[in-house]
Amino acid sequence: MATHLDLEEQEQLDRLKAFWNTYGTLITWVVLLAAASVMAWNGWQYYQRRQAAQAAALYDELDRAVQAGEADRVQRAFDDMKARFPRTAYAQQGALLAARSLNDKGRAEPSRAVLAWVAEQGSDPGYQAIARLRLASELMQAKSWDEALKQLAAPVPKEFEALVADRQGDIHAAQGKREEAAAAYRKAWSAFGPGNEYRRLVEIKLNSVGVDPATLAAPAAGAAKTTP
Repeated sequence: MATHLDLEEQEQLDRLKAFWNTYGTLITWVVLLAAASVMAWNGWQYYQRRQAAQAAALYDELDRAVQAGEADRVQRAFDDMKARFPRTAYAQQGALLAARSLNDKGRAEPSRAVLAWVAEQGSDPGYQAIARLRLASELMQAKSWDEALKQLAAPVPKEFEALVADRQGDIHAAQGKREEAAAAYRKAWSAFGPGNEYRRLVEIKLNSVGVDPATLAAPAAGAAKTTP
C-alpha cells in the first residue's frame, strides 16, 4: 500500500513539475504584473489625493488674496497654481476667481489672459465655456468686437448654447447691428425654452431691437391648432 501511494505521489509531483516547467514563467509574470498594477494604482490614487490637497491649499491662498483685494498676490497665487496643478478643477475655479478679482481692480489685460488660459487649456468643457463667455464680455467692454465674437464661435456644451447666443446678440447690439442682434436673440429665446427666468431678459432685449417675442411663439401655436 505504501509503495502504491508513493507511486501516485511521485506521478502527481512529476505532473506538477511538468506543468510548472511549461507555465511557471507565465504564471510568475502574471502575478508580478498584477502586483505591479495594484501598486501603480495605489500610487496613482495617492498622487491624485496629494495633488488635490496641495491645489486646495493654493486655492485657499488665492481666495484670501481676493478677499484682501491684493491684486499682485492674486496674480502670484494663480500663477503658482497654474504652474503646479494646471489640470485640476481647483486651477480652473481659481482662474475664474482670479480673473474677476483682477478685472475689478482695473487690470483688464491680466484678467483676459487668465480667462484665455482657461478657455484654451482648461480640462473641463464647462469651465472653458464660462471662461469664453466672460472673456467675450470683457472684450466687448474694450470694443474688441471681432475678438469677442471669435471667443463665442468655439463649440460649447449644449447647456451653454443659449447663453452664447445671448452674448452674441449683446455684441451685435452694441455695434448697432440690429438684424444680427435680433437673429442671435431669437436663437437664445428659443434655446432657453418656456419657464426659464433668463428668457424674460432676452424678451426685453428682443423688444429693444424691434422684435415682439409674441410673434416668435405664434407659429408654434398655429401649428398646434392644425394638428389632428
